[in-house]
Order: sequence, then structure tokens, then C-alpha cells
Amino acid sequence: MAKAALDITRLSRDEQLDLLDELWANLGRDPDALPLSELQRVELDRRLDELEAEGPVGLTWDEVVAQARARSR
Repeated sequence: MAKAALDITRLSRDEQLDLLDELWANLGRDPDALPLSELQRVELDRRLDELEAEGPVGLTWDEVVAQARARSR
């Protein structure tokens, strides 16, 4: 692998996280770029079956944020 043109050690933590986010989003544009293993595919199918049987469970994003803010006070 060739040396990267960008020295990531010089980036701040926030810049590194932004770069990671951009890389992940770029890889996500092509589903074949991140193929699932058979074990992952089986687990994903199991979870989808469970979702179909039980419907969505858990908290909405707004509820999670509200709880986090309430705890931080």
C-alpha cells in the first residue's frame, strides 16, 4: 500500500473523526465494497425476521437525546 498523501497524525481528533465519517460514507455508496460474511448475513436475516414479527422496539432518537440531556443536568 502506498504511503497516504495525508498525514492523519497531524489532524485533530475531530478532523480524524470527520475523515473517518467521509471514508465510511464513501465505502457505503457501493454495497459490494463491504461484503457480508455468511455469519453476518444469517444474523442480519434473523434480526430482520425479528423486526417483522415484533415491530420496532426501543427509543426514538429524540427520546435518546432527551434522556441524555436530562442525565447531564
